[in-house]
Amino acid sequence: MRVFLIGCVKSSEIFLKRLIEMDADVAGVITKSESKFNSDFVDLGEICRNHKIDYLYVHNINDREAKDYIKEKDVDLILCLGWSQLLDEEVLALPRLGCVGFHPAQLPFNRGRHPLIWALALGLEQTASTLFLMDATADTGKIISQKVIEIAYSDDAESLYHKVMDAAVDQLTEVMHDFENHTLNVIEQSAGEGNAWRKRGKEDGRIDWRMSSKSVYNLVRALTKPYVGAHFLHEDREYKVWKVQERFEKGYENIEPGKVVRVISDNNFWVKAGDNLIEVMECDSIKLKNGEYL
Repeated sequence: MRVFLIGCVKSSEIFLKRLIEMDADVAGVITKSESKFNSDFVDLGEICRNHKIDYLYVHNINDREAKDYIKEKDVDLILCLGWSQLLDEEVLALPRLGCVGFHPAQLPFNRGRHPLIWALALGLEQTASTLFLMDATADTGKIISQKVIEIAYSDDAESLYHKVMDAAVDQLTEVMHDFENHTLNVIEQSAGEGNAWRKRGKEDGRIDWRMSSKSVYNLVRALTKPYVGAHFLHEDREYKVWKVQERFEKGYENIEPGKVVRVISDNNFWVKAGDNLIEVMECDSIKLKNGEYL
């Protein structure tokens, strides 16, 4: 079975490495040489060169050059794993068996943008890794593999990513086997079922100390490295926050949100949230005094 990979992010690299481990017949790869759009961008060119896999750099997967390149490879299956553009009908029709997409959420729920960030920011207790047959719209195709991933309170963006990818590469192995043996199990997504998450903006990452301590905690762990980080404003300056913990000490019930109640260092201090306390454990350096307001 001749497969073709489209991707330009860290997950694309992980999937490609699994295909190489499987000794899959990778007929070609489309990737990017640079990207300002993807925070986890990876140029797959190097790994392709190291393993003598043909590849092409493109900016738009629906350009004539890309279509002609895929067509000449005469492939059975396209794996579009980590690409921000929708494939048009002509690209979708090129492989004999179809195009497989990947979405780290429990489709048909939580289609759309930033699925891992939204899952953590909303405090969800589980998500999923889903492989599906792509159609002309985003994340709506027939599901061919889905594994539920439990989200622990201690998980953050990095640890949840690893959980999802550990499941996803095993799913890819299983799905490849199913395609080759004509044993693929397909589940239709019901029209109108589920929801789609919107694109997040900078304001979605701002800490408002009137939020509950759980909401602040969830926001920080959702946006921590390798993402852009949550932030708060103080005297018209933005400060990034990378790690916090909730504190449930008594005696602060009458304190207003945003008041600094204990300063340990320039990167470590306690702030009253809407209900409980938040200990900021890692952030940009800031000079604060007890009793100040953020």
